[in-house]
Amino acid sequence: RHKFKKHYYKVIGDMKAEGEEFQCAQLLDNHSKVKRWVRNLEGRPQHSFWLQTSTDRFYPDFVCELIDGRYLVVEYKGFDRWSDDDSKEKRTVGKVWEEKSERQCLFVMPQGPDWNAILAKLGE
Repeated sequence: RHKFKKHYYKVIGDMKAEGEEFQCAQLLDNHSKVKRWVRNLEGRPQHSFWLQTSTDRFYPDFVCELIDGRYLVVEYKGFDRWSDDDSKEKRTVGKVWEEKSERQCLFVMPQGPDWNAILAKLGE
């Protein structure tokens, strides 16, 4: 069992203690460039991070503050949903958000457990 050290809150909301999202959280928690992170909770617009899509709000799974002051947002998607229309739109919105931030904010949506996509975004 992993004891998270960098999660902003004592209790991590809405995350199973197993599976690929849990593994993603472990990667973020153990990464030297991540200062702290949160499991972003869906449907709480006043308390969670969200991006606007054409039809609703998009709440990415993880929001990380990096050691260098930038932010990394991670939306984990399993192989079965990565190429559907909803995920394509979320990737487009995330890319625009990243570009508009002048690289102060980073966005990544790994395809399944492609942890190298996250590492590449962090510059490794």
